[in-house]
Amino acid sequence: MPFIDDLVDRLPGPIHGLAKRYHELIKFALVGGTTFVVDMVIYFALTLTILEHKPVIAKIISGVLATILSYVLNREWAFKNRGGRERHHEALLFFVISGMGVALQAAPLWFANNVFSLRENVATLQLAVVDFVLGFIIGNLLQMGFRFWALRKFAFPEADFAILDEDEPEP
Repeated sequence: MPFIDDLVDRLPGPIHGLAKRYHELIKFALVGGTTFVVDMVIYFALTLTILEHKPVIAKIISGVLATILSYVLNREWAFKNRGGRERHHEALLFFVISGMGVALQAAPLWFANNVFSLRENVATLQLAVVDFVLGFIIGNLLQMGFRFWALRKFAFPEADFAILDEDEPEP
């Protein structure tokens, strides 16, 4: 997405400096926003049709599909300047971390449905709002913080992550 990079280059002084400093976070957030919409559309399409009584299954399916899209966008754009791992190792770490993120995102929804039996005696519109808050607001905040930290640390480390200078002692 070179047009966003061009836009950042045209920002005025202090804003330009902040955008350059936090460019990975901004790109990660844009990827997250895109996959959030994909996740939400798939989730509600499933829960309003074939998986009406299985919202956790629908959330996991939508989360997995959004995660695949997220890998492609993060690898090719948000973290494109990072390296240090072979592609297959990086992909494995990405999907393990993202799997943990999907579980974190589904946890509030699972808890409400299985501990508090939320789906009993609740109207469809109210249920949609509660599902949105639990699965997409609270769940996304949990998984987003975890994934940004873990992806930068493990899946997409700095390029010199695996290469230590022989003259430098290990930290």
